[in-house]
Amino acid sequence: MLRPFTLHRPSSLEEACGLLAELGEDAAPYAGGTELLLLMKEGLLRPAHLVDVKRIPGLGAVSVEDDRVVIGATVTHRELERAAAVRARCPVLTSVARNVANVRVRNVGTVGGNLAFADPHSDLATLFLALGTEVELVSPRGRRTLAIADFVRGPWETARTADELISQMIVTPWRERMAAAYVKFGIHERPTLGIAVALRLDAGGARVIEGRIAVGCVNPSPARCTAAEARLRGCDVADLDDAAGEVAALTAEAADPADDLHGSADYKREMVAVFTRRALRIAAARGRGAETATEYPHAVVA
Repeated sequence: MLRPFTLHRPSSLEEACGLLAELGEDAAPYAGGTELLLLMKEGLLRPAHLVDVKRIPGLGAVSVEDDRVVIGATVTHRELERAAAVRARCPVLTSVARNVANVRVRNVGTVGGNLAFADPHSDLATLFLALGTEVELVSPRGRRTLAIADFVRGPWETARTADELISQMIVTPWRERMAAAYVKFGIHERPTLGIAVALRLDAGGARVIEGRIAVGCVNPSPARCTAAEARLRGCDVADLDDAAGEVAALTAEAADPADDLHGSADYKREMVAVFTRRALRIAAARGRGAETATEYPHAVVA
């Protein structure tokens, strides 16, 4: 049962940030509420005030500007999934949004709210890390922009201060040819492993200029593997399968899993290796202009 609270509905970012500054720890921003209200029902969070940001102009917009994908904080997963301009510029982003939880959650849950909770099992946070996403924050002191690696500090911990709001996420896919894939594993809707791969290719799509690999769900927070990324640099796309085993081993070695109900740490490291190889295989095929078969039990490919 929800405890009584006061609902505030500001009409601007300035008003919302002012309320958060005034009310302090007694207040929480409220957007889709898919995670916030659940925690309140369980008694894990007990804010006396909710600051509803859904109606603030500009926060619900998604656009492509100068090759950048700009996603307002209150854009829902469903709206991101359906954004044609985003699909044209960064198709892996719309594919991942389409596979978040279920359609009921996607119709309500917001991208900014998802990031604000820093859930270690976030599909979008893992993909955003591989895509080099930035998070813009607004407060009475002004605006600041952080790389997502600096914004997400750990499980359920971010760099957002009490009087700040996420205003938008800025994704800047490489201007050069890019091939990307996201593969996740899970018996239920909540993923227990997510691997995001992004490859920057040369003009002919034959060689990897730069690669990024992000591991999510098994670590305390999404993390990139720089050693594996260094091994990808300069690889021929046609021969990527030959390097995939070594890249996957480096990625698994860098993972930081823990024993829990989903499996032992050793099992999770092996799964990281398996799914890294799969993600690389799919990204390489996309780089060649083809798709590979994706019939992996309990796996979702985006």
